[in-house]
Amino acid sequence: MQHPVLLVGNDINNISRGQSWKDLLQDILTYCGTDCVQLDDKKPFPLLYEEIFLTAIRQSHIRERDLKTFIAQKIGDIMPNEVHARIRELQPAHILTTNYEYTLEGVTPEQSSSLIKERTFSIFRKYTLNGTEFWHIHGDCLNPMSINLGFEHYGGQLQQMRNYVVSGTTYSSPQAPKLPLLRRIKYGPLKEYSWLDLFFTQDIHILALSLDFVETDLWWLLTYRARQKFQRNTVPVHNTLYYYIPEEFLKASAFKLDMLRANDVQIVAISAPSKTAYYLEVLKRIAEV
Repeated sequence: MQHPVLLVGNDINNISRGQSWKDLLQDILTYCGTDCVQLDDKKPFPLLYEEIFLTAIRQSHIRERDLKTFIAQKIGDIMPNEVHARIRELQPAHILTTNYEYTLEGVTPEQSSSLIKERTFSIFRKYTLNGTEFWHIHGDCLNPMSINLGFEHYGGQLQQMRNYVVSGTTYSSPQAPKLPLLRRIKYGPLKEYSWLDLFFTQDIHILALSLDFVETDLWWLLTYRARQKFQRNTVPVHNTLYYYIPEEFLKASAFKLDMLRANDVQIVAISAPSKTAYYLEVLKRIAEV
């Protein structure tokens, strides 16, 4: 495929040596001084983040900006690996990522190419390097307050996403499109102002993203797109979404894959002897589409 569109999650970073997600959580607890908070896999992370932050507020009057700046510094230490480089070799037209750091870019961007400047949410958050547009859909390290971690932030992000797609934006900037995406798809003109445009117009290959159900913003987007295609049929939706998963995880992930199929996502299972080999095979398949 020439210049594909990718949605890339955090799992490719797990190939790199260094701090794990569990290590980061423990560092956050230490920074906040919240020894009474218990880490438990049963706690959805956005709510765990709220528990840590709200407990820290009561105990030490911590500022969220300071906490997110600390997190941004820690995440910024993630080292790039072979898979990041091979992704760039595909020369994607767009890379959407839930990651906050710049291992996909290969360098820290010097300047944003976003349509407007966003302080908190990430509808237009974009950097352009070597012909590829990188959309950090959950925030980025250069803007710590944009890093989407807590339940409240997820709620605000979803609100902005729904406005953009369904009812129209409320941004004061004259550059921001006022008409909702659905209306622009139906009547034109359609320009790629936001990463949200791509979900209704371009084939997207989703990899390294667990798509846990705490990702409420992405599950809403998948559901709304599918409803437009199958229920309302008010705008044309002809693009294809592909979700790549290791074959060994098919059985354990069956409940989630059923939901993805219901939401018009094609599942691509791949067998490989290692995590690196798996992602290299994924990229090979994408190049051959």
